[in-house]
Amino acid sequence: MRFLSTSISEPRLGAGGIIAALLLTLNRFSLAYQLDPNSTSELHRETVAEPLGSIKSIAKSIAKDMVGMYHGDEPGQTPGLLPDPYYWWYAGAFMGTLVDYWAYTGDSQYVEITKQALLFQVGDHDDYMPINQTRTEGNDDQGFWGLTVMSAAEYNFPHPAEDQPQWLGLAQAVFNTQAARWDTEHCNGGLRWQIFQWNRGYDYKNTISQACFFALGARLALFTGNSSYADWADRTWDWMEAVEFIDPKSWYVYDGAHIGNNCTKLVPYQFSYNAGGMILGAAAMYNFTESQVWKDRLDNLLVGAKVFFSGPEKNIMTEVACEPVKLCNLDQKSFKAYLSRWLAVTTQWAPHTRDTIMPLLRASAVAATDKCTGGDNNRMCSLYWTKDKFEGEVSIGQQMAALEVTLACMIQDRPAPLTKDTGGTSKANPGGGAEDVGRTTPDLDYKPLPAGDKAGAAIITILILAGLLAGMFWIFFDETSDSGPIDQFRSFGSSAAAVVAALAAGGGAAAVLGHKKDKRDTNEKNAAVFATSSNGSSQENTNSPDTNDAPAGVTNQSQGQHRRVSSMPLGWPQNPAMRGSTLYDSDGIYPASASARQSRGDWAVGGIGESSSAAGSSAGGNRSYTQQENATGDTTPGTEEPGLSHDTNSKSAAHNAEVGVSQREAPGAIGVAQ
Repeated sequence: MRFLSTSISEPRLGAGGIIAALLLTLNRFSLAYQLDPNSTSELHRETVAEPLGSIKSIAKSIAKDMVGMYHGDEPGQTPGLLPDPYYWWYAGAFMGTLVDYWAYTGDSQYVEITKQALLFQVGDHDDYMPINQTRTEGNDDQGFWGLTVMSAAEYNFPHPAEDQPQWLGLAQAVFNTQAARWDTEHCNGGLRWQIFQWNRGYDYKNTISQACFFALGARLALFTGNSSYADWADRTWDWMEAVEFIDPKSWYVYDGAHIGNNCTKLVPYQFSYNAGGMILGAAAMYNFTESQVWKDRLDNLLVGAKVFFSGPEKNIMTEVACEPVKLCNLDQKSFKAYLSRWLAVTTQWAPHTRDTIMPLLRASAVAATDKCTGGDNNRMCSLYWTKDKFEGEVSIGQQMAALEVTLACMIQDRPAPLTKDTGGTSKANPGGGAEDVGRTTPDLDYKPLPAGDKAGAAIITILILAGLLAGMFWIFFDETSDSGPIDQFRSFGSSAAAVVAALAAGGGAAAVLGHKKDKRDTNEKNAAVFATSSNGSSQENTNSPDTNDAPAGVTNQSQGQHRRVSSMPLGWPQNPAMRGSTLYDSDGIYPASASARQSRGDWAVGGIGESSSAAGSSAGGNRSYTQQENATGDTTPGTEEPGLSHDTNSKSAAHNAEVGVSQREAPGAIGVAQ
């Protein structure tokens, strides 16, 4: 029989298989976005797949990762709050990024969660002063929420229902409450950092609070046409120049100053959002007034803002106050988001700035997205845009910054922010925020407690009092007393009952005074019984009363004895025989053998038999100081002091030292002979 040999051929990979295998291999490594900052065509057309590297596709991916860290729309969570440790203002800025994302891309998937958050946090008076944020809310915090709803009004972000506050009205309410806080008493103007008096920073006037107020006023003037808002913007700018928060030479924008020194000692840190807020307001004022004054101010601020761009070509955005030394906190990691956002809008209100701003934004966007290779998904964005790779940790602020600078590359194809004359339809509320005008303490309106809560509070109070009484008994319990715990408890209870009875009978004051007198008498008796003689031993005072008059709980002591402070654990047997003093000296502190302990010895400055020549020696001549220890029997433990004999020459010092040595060699000798 013939067997045909068969060979099994191995499968071969075609071109498609090779590509698939290559993609699987590359998926294990981090691949950065390859942003084309000029890919702005067909921005609002919904397609199945966006071109690889387009601004919109990358922005969509970054936004997805950013929103993934927000949980306020989930069951059991609070709309409009980011998870700890992000502050409340951060959430307002976060929602501003989502408003921008919708306005630039037309992607509406986050509209509902944005509206929900913006309306949930308005507070009782529709001015972004919710009671549950009084512990942290400052003027800048409120200002960021105000700027977000101002953007919603300018972009015609989908309006709330008719029975809810509207975007423009909310922005006006924020402005009204802040204008009422303008403080001319300290530093002749300006807003404090904090709203409420007990918050840390109430004595500080910071630039970002002024910048938010300034930019909000300028944008309200531009949107509504009401010049009263512009007047406030003028006033804010003039004050910023007067206190030199804006440097008149370099046009750097500094962080602020304290009112204690009348705002004369500046805190000279430069943060990008301070400069960005002032640039935003100046651009809006230039568009509103078409004034050369505001054009010059805007151009000068842009010159000063170049400090925030570094790298080989000085065109990559950097948070210069903290980023080079890697000390940026969670807030500061988001600041580049606001500078990117506000520089982009500036090019629309002041088109002559486009050639200056856009190259910086495009270069920064490419650098930022190139570092989005971190996190578990290998596409989270880094803080450090000038580095070669992702460094540091993941944060919401870093996602916001990368998203805003990426969106900024689309600005040339976007219409300018709307006004009421160019299509803005958000409804106004010029008197908004009236209930909170001038308020520096929260409006707390507590409801009466129900009966169940009152009963629970009473039970908890009783338990706490019982615990306090038990603790007091434990503190006053004397484990060295011959009386047992039950007897001591009865004595404690009878004393407490006597005090209560005295108070109930109207003799509270007398009882208290009597108690103090008894305590003073007890102290005097103890001092008399255990008076210390001049030689250090304990002697009974001849004028002391009989020991039978000693207060309860103090056992009679024989003459010359101290009452030993117990070091035994709680519950040590109360049998006196078990606490005998046969193994201890008369003080009950040292073992009996300690009476024969040797002296600690002598010492002499400069050595035995040598005179001291140190600079610290006495000016009266060469002296040697020989320590002499008192006899143990003449010293109270814990109070002994070495005696110093002052010899006028080194020979006598050496003689004394020899005497001390010879006596220390004698068996059983203690101390040094005099």
